Amino acid sequence: MPSTPPGESSKRASDDSTRKPMPFEPASRQSVGSNKSAPKPVTTKSASNPRPRASRTTRADSGIPEVVSRRMLQRMALFSGIPSALGMSTFGISYWVVSQDIFPLPTYAVLLVSLGWFGLGVIGLTYGVLSASWEEDSLGSKIGLEEFKVNWGRMTEAWQKNGDRKAE
Repeated sequence: MPSTPPGESSKRASDDSTRKPMPFEPASRQSVGSNKSAPKPVTTKSASNPRPRASRTTRADSGIPEVVSRRMLQRMALFSGIPSALGMSTFGISYWVVSQDIFPLPTYAVLLVSLGWFGLGVIGLTYGVLSASWEEDSLGSKIGLEEFKVNWGRMTEAWQKNGDRKAE
């Protein structure tokens, strides 16, 4: 692995403090001087239903931009789809090996290999989301290792802040 050039980590720290907040980040992460307030749910009252009803949230209100969402889905399909397909093909390949008397194959070996592939598929789902660039205008790299590091840091930071809030 290439080493980080001197001054690179301090550059990232200063870039992180001056960067534009993501629209789907928690409110505490967004700038203090922001005039945006959280949208309040629209309530309606009718004669037949006296209880107020909150309006449905639309896809635009979910906070994740469409471009970023598609990028995440593509990466999830790639990093999860390939191991899952290999997990399913394990059964067909093992059946063929056993039916052709190529060599005896214990059933637990087929189980363990398929579980390994499916487990890698589950990990691929997480990696697919975290390796996608969360910036709308940046595609990121093909493998997404740098994006994974940045997004993992954001996620753990949000967990820590949430844990601190619960402790209060």
